[in-house]
Amino acid sequence: MDLVVLEEIKRLKYRYLRGVDLKLWDEVAATFTADATADYGTHAVGGDGKQFEGRDAIVGFLTQSLGNGIITVHHAGQPEIDVDGDTATGRWSFTDRVIVPDHKVIIEGAAFYEDTYRREHDGVWRMSHIGYVRTYESMMSFDSVPGFKLIANRWAVPA
Repeated sequence: MDLVVLEEIKRLKYRYLRGVDLKLWDEVAATFTADATADYGTHAVGGDGKQFEGRDAIVGFLTQSLGNGIITVHHAGQPEIDVDGDTATGRWSFTDRVIVPDHKVIIEGAAFYEDTYRREHDGVWRMSHIGYVRTYESMMSFDSVPGFKLIANRWAVPA
């Protein structure tokens, strides 16, 4: 097994997660192939999920749904990556927290990403598919968390 390739794919996933959390949409776009697909799903609770075709559609959805004002933190680990030439598959355990100050809610959840990757003509690995089905998702109001006070928010609009 090529450990360099495994590390390149791990760094690709980490770059995607960091880009989403810091709202670096050009960097997020660079993690996908032009023809990438996505399946961001909450099927575990009866939702139909969100499917997208093409890098622009994926990044457009992320930009619109996780734009300024929304705080996100994603953690992924325990990667299981299998490489076959210039393609690979990966499974990642992940947890996330989404804080929506305007609505005074905190959403938390967990899932397993099921990704595919492709090394393109420029030698760079990119995601050709990203997807997950929630293991769980929960939501609580700020009011239901005694003592909760948001004291820093990178995305807050100055008053």
